[in-house]
Amino acid sequence: RYTQYEEVLADPGIDFVHINSPIPDHAWMSIEALRAGKHVMCTVPMATTIEDCDKVCETVAETGLKYMMAETVVYSREFLFIKELYEKGELGKIQYMAASHPQDMDGWPSYWEKMIPMHYATHVVSPILGLVNGVAEYVSCFGSGTVRDDIAQKSGNKYAVESCHIKIADSDISAHI
Repeated sequence: RYTQYEEVLADPGIDFVHINSPIPDHAWMSIEALRAGKHVMCTVPMATTIEDCDKVCETVAETGLKYMMAETVVYSREFLFIKELYEKGELGKIQYMAASHPQDMDGWPSYWEKMIPMHYATHVVSPILGLVNGVAEYVSCFGSGTVRDDIAQKSGNKYAVESCHIKIADSDISAHI
C-alpha cells in the first residue's frame, strides 16, 4: 500500500505505527511518527544514544501520544512461566539475579557486528526488572580485557568482556548482567 514512510505518516486513517526497521533508524522514525500524530510501538532498542532516547521521551511528553518499546522477552512463555512461579511465591525470596543473552547474528545486517553486549542489553535487562516489577535505581558497567584491533574497530569497543550491575529501586535486590 505504501512505499514511503512519509506516506504512512500522512495518512489520517492511521492512528498507530509499529516500527520494525534497522536499529539505527528507530529513534528518528519514532520521533517523526509521534510528530505526525501517530502512537508508536517500536522494536528494541529505542535508540542507540542517550541523547536520542531523551529526544524520543521528550517528543512523547510534548505530543501526549503513546509509545511502547516492544521488548519481546517479557512476553515469552518461558518468562511468563517463571514470573507466575515468582508471583505465587514458589521461588521463595529473590536474593540476587544474574542473566545473560548472547546473540549470534550470522546473516543479519552488518551493523549487528557493532552491537557490543552492553549496547544491546534490552533482552537481558527487561526480564530482570520485569520479574520483580522493578526499575533501575543505579547502574554500573565495566569493561575488562581487550579484543583484537579489527574487532574493536567494528564495534567501537576495546573490551573483551563487559559486565553490568543494576541496583533495583525500593528493594534489597541487585542483578549482574
